[in-house]
Amino acid sequence: MGIIGWIIIGGLAGWVASKIMNTDAQQGIILNIVVGIVGGLLGGWILSLLGMDMAGAGLIASFLTALLGAVLLLFVVKAVTQRA
Repeated sequence: MGIIGWIIIGGLAGWVASKIMNTDAQQGIILNIVVGIVGGLLGGWILSLLGMDMAGAGLIASFLTALLGAVLLLFVVKAVTQRA
């Protein structure tokens, strides 16, 4: 998957994660893309720790991995910013 694919999957995953975590009003399209791409890296790392290799698993698996990581990322950010 090329950079355009990463941007599209990241944007969709970041947007869905922001809807799940109820942070959509605070985020724009650029932040959704960044959250989705970072979430994909985070989700891939967490799944690799659990022994799951998601490389080459397909479009849906990539989206679900990015979604998992994006939700976790937003959860942590939301928890840290509410305490400050």
